[in-house]
Amino acid sequence: MAAVAKSGLPSYYEGRTTFLGARIPPEVEVMVKQMKKLDRDIFRRILKVVVSALEGQDCQESVKHLSENVSLSEEQLSYILSGMYTLIREALRLPMSTFKPEVFKEDLRELSVPEDCITDFSSVVFGSRRSVLETAAGQQGTRLPCLEDFRWRVDVAVSTSSLARALQPSILMQMKLSDGNAHQFEVPISKFQELRYNVALLLKEMNDLEKRNILKIQD
Repeated sequence: MAAVAKSGLPSYYEGRTTFLGARIPPEVEVMVKQMKKLDRDIFRRILKVVVSALEGQDCQESVKHLSENVSLSEEQLSYILSGMYTLIREALRLPMSTFKPEVFKEDLRELSVPEDCITDFSSVVFGSRRSVLETAAGQQGTRLPCLEDFRWRVDVAVSTSSLARALQPSILMQMKLSDGNAHQFEVPISKFQELRYNVALLLKEMNDLEKRNILKIQD
């Protein structure tokens, strides 16, 4: 069994960043400050609207109704809505197989989120509607075109207006994307070697990162 730290979590969690990353989103920081004086009932009403938005529902009328019936300025309400949305959205991106409720709660405590609010946030992220939220998030996400075909060849310019490029090899690349667009570009050998080196370096750093205990499931 892994050793347990003072926080109540296994020791390999000590010193790690929260699920929000090394830099806390500014909207989440502002939200936490606003929540310290927020009535529990108002908090839950706002949370309900945020969950509806994450599920892909049109919440314009709900937000308007909130702004007219809660003791918050329009600016305060927008900060809280934005912060809650970001916090829950980021938590939903992490798989439940490795991201546990106790870790989520400890991260929120680090952010100074009120304890009763932590319970409600956890119920949303790990509750029965998580699958609905995950499905909606996947449908709402920005979808970029995929690579369908890639071709390349080495070319040597024999006749060129630039003496520096004369007889210098380069790589011509052509990409065809799933949206039907095709892009063709030329890469000098020196830049290709630089790209190859950086990709190899990145793969090595990813491999080193995977070996760290923080990313391993412990017994």
